[in-house]
Amino acid sequence: MDKIVALCKRRGFIFQSSEIYGGLNGAWDYGPLGVELKRNLKDYWWRSMTQVRDDIVGFDGSILMNRAVWKASGHEATFSDPLIDCKTCKGRFRADQIDSSTCGLKPSKSPRECGGELTEPKTFNLMFKTYVGAIEDESAITYLRPETAQAMFVQFKNVVDVTQKKLPFGIAQIGKAFRNEINPRNFTFRSREFEQMEVEFFVKPGTGPEWLEKWLEERLSWYEAIGIPRAKIHVLTVPEKDRAFYSQGTYDLEYEFPFGIQELEGIAHRGNYDLKQHQEHSGKPLEYFDEESKTKYLAEVVEPSAGVDRTVLALLCEAYAEETVKDEESGKEETRVVLHFVPRIAPIKAAVFPLLKNKPELVAIARDIYKKLQPLMKVAYADSAAIGRRYRRMDEVGTPYGVTVDFETLEGTKAASVSATGAPIELGQKDTVTLRHRDSMKQERIAIADLPAYLLAKIS
Repeated sequence: MDKIVALCKRRGFIFQSSEIYGGLNGAWDYGPLGVELKRNLKDYWWRSMTQVRDDIVGFDGSILMNRAVWKASGHEATFSDPLIDCKTCKGRFRADQIDSSTCGLKPSKSPRECGGELTEPKTFNLMFKTYVGAIEDESAITYLRPETAQAMFVQFKNVVDVTQKKLPFGIAQIGKAFRNEINPRNFTFRSREFEQMEVEFFVKPGTGPEWLEKWLEERLSWYEAIGIPRAKIHVLTVPEKDRAFYSQGTYDLEYEFPFGIQELEGIAHRGNYDLKQHQEHSGKPLEYFDEESKTKYLAEVVEPSAGVDRTVLALLCEAYAEETVKDEESGKEETRVVLHFVPRIAPIKAAVFPLLKNKPELVAIARDIYKKLQPLMKVAYADSAAIGRRYRRMDEVGTPYGVTVDFETLEGTKAASVSATGAPIELGQKDTVTLRHRDSMKQERIAIADLPAYLLAKIS
């Protein structure tokens, strides 16, 4: 895990928030490569949920909502953790995690073993409180949302009215949520500011258990498509005593992180609890009118809810490898660090290299290929250091393909006469470049004319 964290900073995936001021615990900034990885993940989730399906529509709710929403949902009264303080080391610990926590003065011991004086458990609400407007009094209180779901429940009737969707159908949303975690830990796994990818899937009463099973299979297949094999995901059937009181069935999808098996996503059958609560507290009807049966009823909900940041971390952990390989120039054995991202998720899809940067003919053709690929996908251009070193740098950030313009490229009849004035380069149909594959390190010749279509097919 330490190596992955170091790589994330060294190559610009993830930085500590406010680092030059000592940082802020539980908050992280995504650098140039991290933001591309995160965006690719969210884009693929959005495409999977809203573009290739007819039964889910998109939504983007506000972070700030009327305080009454959080009263109706039960968050204001019950969204809390039991806390225990140590009067000796001044540490604060979750009561349900105290045996796995470490003492601030004696890191080798848990708070129960260090001899410090512990207080009785007391509740601590995890929602960040804020005020709306110029006056900070009781009437102006609201909260940063601790989950994205409630806006979708509150707007259920509006979405049905404008889309004319029939049950079963879902509402999908990607958005930020905030929880004042007592003990943020394990890099980006547990943070105070995080992002969720969530679907509220509304179904007819009595069909929730069936859809819970369908969504379990759907989500397992989706993780395989982004490079996380089923063998690394543990499906936990959450026992009734550990489920939310309104849950009628919950699966947790857990991944084998280096720091232990931890939850990636929850798939919950929430019944009609949320719609019922908001209907009662708002006084506004949220029932669905079934045109077939000519009846009104509250829909049940099945909710697949995934953490964006946790999934990014799982992708980094799954992709990271250290391999003993032969240097592609010298033939000597060396260790390469590589991220084996599937192409659709990789931050950079291809890197373009002139074999030598002091050969204008090679540089001009490489630049031309780079500019032609740029509108189609995220590509990089690199001409410093030996070609082998450039391959290694791209391996380390997970770039699946390398395109090298070399002297064989110049053997084409038109490619050799590159204009020094910057005029468009004319390349023949037979002009080729070297295409290098990250995972196997194998190289092959490919026609420049065929390159865009080939790469697009691989990354899609």
